[in-house]
Amino acid sequence: MNLSNGWTGKLACDLQAALRLSNEAFADLLGVGVRTVAGWHQKPTLRPQTVWQQALDTTLEQAPAAVRARFDASSDQPDTDATDAEIRLSADPHIGAALDWLDQHAGLEPGSARHGVARRLIRTDARELQDRGSRRARVQQREVVAALENYYGEMPAPHGLYRARCGRDAMVDTSILTRPDWLDLDCPLRPTHDQLSAKRGAPDPIASLDEDATDAAIQRLAETLTMNIRMVDSPLYRLTGIDVRKEHIGGTVGTAPFVEYALTMDLLEGELIDAVASGAQWLPLRDDHLPNVASVLDVSGRLCAGGVLALTAIARPADPYRGEADYLLLVQERSGHVLNASRRLAVIPKGFHQPLIDLRADAQIGATLRREMEEELFGRSDVDSTTGDQRSADPMHPTRLSAPMRWLMAEPDRLRLECTGFGLNLVSGNYEFASLIVIDDEHFWTEFGGMIEANWESTSLHRYSSLDTDLLTDLIGDVAWSNEGLFAMTQGLHRLGEIGGQRVNLPPIEWEIR
Repeated sequence: MNLSNGWTGKLACDLQAALRLSNEAFADLLGVGVRTVAGWHQKPTLRPQTVWQQALDTTLEQAPAAVRARFDASSDQPDTDATDAEIRLSADPHIGAALDWLDQHAGLEPGSARHGVARRLIRTDARELQDRGSRRARVQQREVVAALENYYGEMPAPHGLYRARCGRDAMVDTSILTRPDWLDLDCPLRPTHDQLSAKRGAPDPIASLDEDATDAAIQRLAETLTMNIRMVDSPLYRLTGIDVRKEHIGGTVGTAPFVEYALTMDLLEGELIDAVASGAQWLPLRDDHLPNVASVLDVSGRLCAGGVLALTAIARPADPYRGEADYLLLVQERSGHVLNASRRLAVIPKGFHQPLIDLRADAQIGATLRREMEEELFGRSDVDSTTGDQRSADPMHPTRLSAPMRWLMAEPDRLRLECTGFGLNLVSGNYEFASLIVIDDEHFWTEFGGMIEANWESTSLHRYSSLDTDLLTDLIGDVAWSNEGLFAMTQGLHRLGEIGGQRVNLPPIEWEIR
């Protein structure tokens, strides 16, 4: 055991294991937050802050001899990325599920995918992946849109790509394929309006993988293991029918395993951005999975996973230092530890549309949005599908809610949830439900504002005032936005400008379909 360079997330977790404590009990012992301990598990190379280094030193010094012996034994094990990756390749059930799926759909003998990933791990360099991540981060959102316009060509009316004019001069383009009756929905996310219906028994849209697709899937798994990125095989909703119009969300969804999405449609974004960065023209995965606009619109005939994301606006009282009463608006930068859209700006919350425990009830867009609020804004790790199996019969029962969410749900007029727009993202074919969360009661910010904290999926959280026209105009023009994030931001600001009253002084937002 060598602590000469201080504690890392891995060593802290080794000490927790030696003490045989849960995350909650270990956090209490150290005097840190539970989310801090969870962060050490997620990022084993992370070095805790100095005050926590000291707390870990003290805890180890005061531990019984048996605990120190267990800690010494565990922390003396080889600690290289390759070893960790190989262990996970053998033992992680979610990686195992991905390997089984790949064997089946690539027509391989059982175990072939595992051997292929093991061989690829030897050639996969974490530093090269980090360099590639830096190159990808330099690709601007508008360059992605231009590449997709060039690939797909003219859009069939009434469909087109969403663009928004912010103020007098700023025009932003996105890769969101939409149509006029899918925008400005003003749809309350209540059962009378929020009516997606879950169906069982939809056929698997991906019958087989060709050689290029199989190689890309093997590479994705090798990179996931090398960079210690989470991959959890929880079910996703896949869209099979669309019925969206003013004040109404309808249609049908089936389910698909997350690994199927991760090894197929989710690879299209990386392929595209790498091609933009290098000037390449060859996109074999896109040619296979999403070759034309007709295939994008044929949601029943392909894997069309998707998400729900919302601009959050929280009323704040007037302040002698900040100024007049306004809405706080939240924007996140996505973490490099998420599987897709890392380092891009997005509204918060943002998550996959997926069942938590009730296949039919959770199909409502509002159900996913409320769960994402609990997870991404209020710190409920037990509703995070990436942290483990769900054993609660009702994770969103009032007795289990966080204090802020319990307060919001206590009276029906405290939380306003609306869907503002719908579209299909050409980047990966995902469906996107842009939404707006409005909390009008100033008491919420006074009482609970200090409890709002982004989870592991965000690198950072930024806040803006609904009265700051100039700063918001500059924000919308930032080239770091994800396409779906920019779609939700502009649709949300457009709607907030209609209902926000004197709390808003927003730049005028007008959309176009091109």
